[in-house]
Amino acid sequence: MPRAPTTLDPFNAVAEPKRRLVLQAIGDDERQVNDIVDSLGWPQPMVSKHLAVLKEVGLVSVRRDGRRRLYKVEGSKLKQIHDWAKTFERLWDHQLQRIKERAEKKARGQ
Repeated sequence: MPRAPTTLDPFNAVAEPKRRLVLQAIGDDERQVNDIVDSLGWPQPMVSKHLAVLKEVGLVSVRRDGRRRLYKVEGSKLKQIHDWAKTFERLWDHQLQRIKERAEKKARGQ
């Protein structure tokens, strides 16, 4: 079965761990490609390739400032990923509660 293109939607785009690192490197500010390259220690073409995918699905936007291109994370597109993952929050909350209860039980036993 052929792989789905990574540029269909934000979910496919962030399935690639390197693209998640690019998003983290940009953070909540605007960053130039060279700043992202320096931050990640990757070759510039690799960073540009991942930025192109993220831009195509709308997870980043780019703004020209003279000769510079400034990239920014588009939080509204990330929100749909967050909202979907949040539907499973009860699963990890339940696990955290169980871990807490075990730790408290162990602490009382010592």
